[in-house]
Amino acid sequence: MALAWEKIAVETEDGSVREGIAPLILSASRATDIPAFHAAWFMRRLERGYFRWVNPFNPMASQYVSTAKTRAVVFWTKNPEPMFPYLHRLDERGLGYYYQFTLNDYEREGFEPGVPPLEKRIETFAELSRRIGKERVIWRFDPLLPAPGLGVPELMERVFRLGERLVLHTDRLSVGFADVAVYPSVRRNLIRCRSFFTPQNIGRAEFTDDMKRVAAEALGNMQERWRRLNPDFRIVACAEPLSLEEFGIGRGKCIDDDLLIRLFPQDKALMDFLGYRSAPDGGDARTPAERKRLKDPGQRKACGCVRSKDIGSYATCSHLCVYCYANASPEKVVKNLKRLRPESDSLLPAGDE
Repeated sequence: MALAWEKIAVETEDGSVREGIAPLILSASRATDIPAFHAAWFMRRLERGYFRWVNPFNPMASQYVSTAKTRAVVFWTKNPEPMFPYLHRLDERGLGYYYQFTLNDYEREGFEPGVPPLEKRIETFAELSRRIGKERVIWRFDPLLPAPGLGVPELMERVFRLGERLVLHTDRLSVGFADVAVYPSVRRNLIRCRSFFTPQNIGRAEFTDDMKRVAAEALGNMQERWRRLNPDFRIVACAEPLSLEEFGIGRGKCIDDDLLIRLFPQDKALMDFLGYRSAPDGGDARTPAERKRLKDPGQRKACGCVRSKDIGSYATCSHLCVYCYANASPEKVVKNLKRLRPESDSLLPAGDE
């Protein structure tokens, strides 16, 4: 049986009391880059004690998310620097947290028009690692996106060049293969990149299984090299149904119970939620059934993430990456951000959804 978050009463700014949920793990966020663009808003809401989440598929529906029970936050970002002034406040609250830091190299193609320059992002990555520890900074090269003139060998060369500079600042690289066919908005936005994609060649943005195996072999060779520099380093694939274990590439989990256990074993409430208790031999005494109940039912079948509550909103990220499923169009992002009010309890203010 899947877990359900505890129901809780939430007192809102207008004095009304609403039914909410009290998750132990927050995702901040799959839907937008909160550290880069909404760091102050996030801290205000955290200290106020709740967020209001608007369902992107039913904009009139809201869910109140209390932080009363929250023990861990997983941040997703391409630029965590605006969060640096707030890290000590997270520590003072006793919250466990780590970062999924997506650091790709598509500068030549212009696929990520709003991100800082590559050199600056590398410097920021190293600085975040210095501040919170390399085990709490996950490097994501996601998606791996082939394009005319950018095949698997060229992509792997870019991963290698970045890894040579990042391997001492992280213990994990998580890669994801572009998944274009299931997201009509991604197809439309890629075709806007007329220098690369057209309706006729958009299929070239997808990996075949053979291409994945070629990439995995190259990644496996990199992993062997980088583990000599950092023995804790490993490469995983995110939400990938094809097994790449023969190349030494494991299955990734962005909201990762095993990582949370390694990072925050002293947090009893979090360990109880994860079903973790130390075995006599020092190992993990959880049963397969206990692990299965943690699977996030809202994610894809191949996704290994455990249950969390995302508090972000689509179309509120100014990176404007052309492959992003969370932005229907740049125009929608601009419209939403113009209407965003810093004091709002949601990234989509009431009445503006």
